[in-house]
Parts: sequence; C-alpha cells; structure tokens
Amino acid sequence: MRPSDRGSVTAEAAVGLPALVAVLGAALWAVGLIGAQLECVDAARAGARAVARGEPVASVRAAAARSAPRGAEIAVSIVGEMARVRISALIRPSWGLMLPAIRVEASASAATEPGAIDFSGRTPEGRMP
Repeated sequence: MRPSDRGSVTAEAAVGLPALVAVLGAALWAVGLIGAQLECVDAARAGARAVARGEPVASVRAAAARSAPRGAEIAVSIVGEMARVRISALIRPSWGLMLPAIRVEASASAATEPGAIDFSGRTPEGRMP
C-alpha cells in the first residue's frame, strides 16, 4: 500500500454512509406512504359498504375510521342509488421533520341496497344516513 492511499477507505466510507442512510430513509418513507394509501382504500371500502346497507352516518364514519390513518378526513355522500365514501389523510414521517406532508386519498362507491335508502335520502326507519 502506498503512503498516499492511507485514509482513502475512511474518506469513502464517510461519504458513502450518509448517502446509504438517505436512500434507506427514502425507501422506508415510500413503504409508509404505500401502507397509508392501502389503509385509506380499506377504510373507503368499509364505509361504502356501510352506507349501502343504510347505516347512519355516525356508524359509517366509525367503520371507516377504524381502518383509516390517524387524522383522516371522511366524506360520505349519496347520489341517487350510489353511495360514495372518500378518505383523505396527510401523512408525515415521524422521523423526518424537514420532509413535507403528502396527502393520500381513496374513494369507494357502492350501489345502495333496495329499500335501504329512499330518494329523499332517508333510511326505512326515517333516519338520515
């Protein structure tokens, strides 16, 4: 080994290690976003099924909130014979304070069951969904 090559491995490690940590952090952040997106999809589907059965809005929101990411916004709408639930959440990494929050969204629609909701938007028992 030549005397001029001493310390080159240390210098390369000092440059390469932070880059490796940054790539690993980005990969973990991407996995977290994908997980949050899947939670939104599951929550929207659960909510749409509940609306289609004619359950009240409070029950629909509770069903959707069980699967949704923390702090998610839940919007429920009924247009004609179609029920739609939209879930939206801002996701921030807990370890990276300088990274911006990213919004993930999902929606699901389901045809209402016959007799569950009439055209006035009321269930057979007279309650609003």
